[in-house]
Amino acid sequence: MLLVALAAAVPALASAKKPKKVGEETPVKAAPEVVEEDPVITEECVMNVSLFHEAVKNKMYADAYGPWIEVYNTCPNANKSIYSDGSKIVEALYQATSDPAEKARLANLAIEMQDKRIRFFGNDPKYPKAYILGEKGLAYLDFFGEEKLVEARECLQQSVTGMGASSKIMVLVKLVDASYALYKQDPNGKAEQFIADYELASTYLGEQASNTNNKNAEIAGKQKDYVDNIFAVSGAADCSKLDEIYAAAVKDNLQNLDMLTKIAKLYKRVRCTESDVYFAACEAAHKLQPTDESAAGCASMAAKKGDYEAAVAYYDQAIKLAMVEDELEDVADYQYNAAFYCYNNLKKYPEARKYAQASIATLQGLGLNKGQGRCYIIIGMCYASTQLYPNDAKGRILNKTVYWAAVDKFVKAKQIDPSVEAQASEFISSYSKYYPTKEERFDLPNEFSGSSYFVGGWIGESTAIR
Repeated sequence: MLLVALAAAVPALASAKKPKKVGEETPVKAAPEVVEEDPVITEECVMNVSLFHEAVKNKMYADAYGPWIEVYNTCPNANKSIYSDGSKIVEALYQATSDPAEKARLANLAIEMQDKRIRFFGNDPKYPKAYILGEKGLAYLDFFGEEKLVEARECLQQSVTGMGASSKIMVLVKLVDASYALYKQDPNGKAEQFIADYELASTYLGEQASNTNNKNAEIAGKQKDYVDNIFAVSGAADCSKLDEIYAAAVKDNLQNLDMLTKIAKLYKRVRCTESDVYFAACEAAHKLQPTDESAAGCASMAAKKGDYEAAVAYYDQAIKLAMVEDELEDVADYQYNAAFYCYNNLKKYPEARKYAQASIATLQGLGLNKGQGRCYIIIGMCYASTQLYPNDAKGRILNKTVYWAAVDKFVKAKQIDPSVEAQASEFISSYSKYYPTKEERFDLPNEFSGSSYFVGGWIGESTAIR
């Protein structure tokens, strides 16, 4: 029986040892995925949450730590207050201790806390993962300073990208601070990153500042001024520096409207609108999809080339497009620029007045006095440059009446807009010398019989005789 059993086993053994062909290997079963279950929330957890929360409300952070760390370690999914209160507890204890080891422990705990919050509350609709990353970035800066600048900036940037215009104001500001610090360490390698971070933060701060429903609008406006000032003094805003960074980007993105628009807006913001790179970005963007930004850029390019008719035509496009977007301050700027070219380069004085008056009306609608002054000066200069009457003895006297009308506009300019007071006063002093003299008015009693005079032609305005 033993022999029979052995004989029966031999074929099976031989078969087991027979080598398999390629592809016939027995498939290895994948290990079952281990899903880590959330900790159980016990009655003790609930009680400890209440204890540390009450202690934090009373600023008794040392007393709060015991029940808080117990909840943090055993049931970190119990309540969001574990993390909002926890940040206050850790910060207070960090400031209270002078022990380097304890400071290091608390600093690491502050970062770990945000990671744990992402795990258990990252899907919170009000404070999602992107928001928590902002808190993590701030914690890196608070507890580690320049030691963790790279990590801080990365968290802050991800937060702003995710939260957009809803980003926390301090996260927007600290993104610029951190990015600027990295730029100072490596001006060549970090310039593009710093510019991108600044543009992102400044844009969203601007949106928050202009939102009338935002209770923190005033704070956002002040912080925007702060980051704008950082960028202005950084050296990264230098036009030649921007050209080094973005010349190749424009060439590589001639069909990428978003990138072209982004570059054009940046150049406009830092007043580098005489750059060939700016012109190229605007021209390419305008071909893909005309916007007021691209039209204004093309207008600047045309003016630089001496084609002022084309410049005014582009500004007409910019005005219409900006009106559609309700960007009325930009509308007023475009109207003024068109007025300037009509007056200064094309000598089309009636058209210049039309654009200047339109700009004044736009600014009045916005309740803004600043900006109106320059428009009144343009109108005054148009009047002063006009010859309405023939070049004979009578005509030469009557042509001087345009200076009365011109000075009226210069006086109006300084009254409504103090920013142009010095320039307006200079023009008043210069052109009042050319009024018709008393003797000249005596020679034309029919024209100067009263206290006022109607300046005819395209000007068509009454003025006081002086």
